[in-house]
Amino acid sequence: MTVEPVTARQRRWLTPAILALVAVVLALAPMFLAPFATSTLSRILVFGLLAVSLDLLVGVSGLPSLGHAAYFGIGAYAAGWVSINVTSAIPVPLLVGAVAGALGAALTGWITVRAHGVFFLMLTLAIGELLHQLAQTWETATGGANGMAGIPPARAGGEPLLLAGYIYWYVFAAFVVGFVIVWIVSRSPFGAALRGIRDNEPRMRALGYPTRVYKYAVFVFAGSIAGMAGALLAAQQRLVTPADLGFATAALALLAVIIGGAGTLWGPVLGAALVIIIRDAIGPSLDGHGALLLGIVFIAVVYVLPRGAAGILRRRRK
Repeated sequence: MTVEPVTARQRRWLTPAILALVAVVLALAPMFLAPFATSTLSRILVFGLLAVSLDLLVGVSGLPSLGHAAYFGIGAYAAGWVSINVTSAIPVPLLVGAVAGALGAALTGWITVRAHGVFFLMLTLAIGELLHQLAQTWETATGGANGMAGIPPARAGGEPLLLAGYIYWYVFAAFVVGFVIVWIVSRSPFGAALRGIRDNEPRMRALGYPTRVYKYAVFVFAGSIAGMAGALLAAQQRLVTPADLGFATAALALLAVIIGGAGTLWGPVLGAALVIIIRDAIGPSLDGHGALLLGIVFIAVVYVLPRGAAGILRRRRK
């Protein structure tokens, strides 16, 4: 008995079918999980959306960033402030977080996109650390080192979302919207131009593409999605600290992208799941050695799976 190879037409339907199945399983997860596991899954989706936004820069556009968590934190602080002082009704904090992330990226992106390679990487790191220090010292707006506490729960139809399952469904719905938007953009002619810039920017410039404008546009868009993820963080943990926009968070997001597979969008979500599970579920039982385990996993992935977890599926398709 021979197994016929998967045709190109079948492949086009296979990925959406798998994603739909995963979405159904995730939607039903709170009905079968304990509150702690549900909250952990919520954090995975929040961090996964941040990783997807970073992958749009790293994998799709060829713009490696070590300061992307800055826009994640800006969105979280903005959503938290609006929830405390104006309203926590859905989707107001989510939209405010997305706009704040986009504005933060717009104000800093016009500097960073002028650089290339390691200079771009170091510029993003410097900007992220500057904003991290600002969050620590601007106590009247951010709460300083203690963070912004007392964020009220998100409200839907006037009712606060207090149960872990309800919060999860809100986070899940927003994650799906954000992921689909990024997916559409990455598959559009704009996304194709970004891949061309990633592969050969001088040739794209010679063809008449304003490459700097394209890079600035994707930088702002990625900042908006990161701000959206930050707003979900504020709703999920109801506390925002300077660490949420610091180097550690940015490094973990980049780690998730590399582990999952840069350029695939769905791969970084798997990487984010692994990072959060090791950090929040396994790490506490290792006497604080969760970071060491993450380092070992990263080294193993670099040597064994240079294309990340998504590379396994790619090899099977060939």
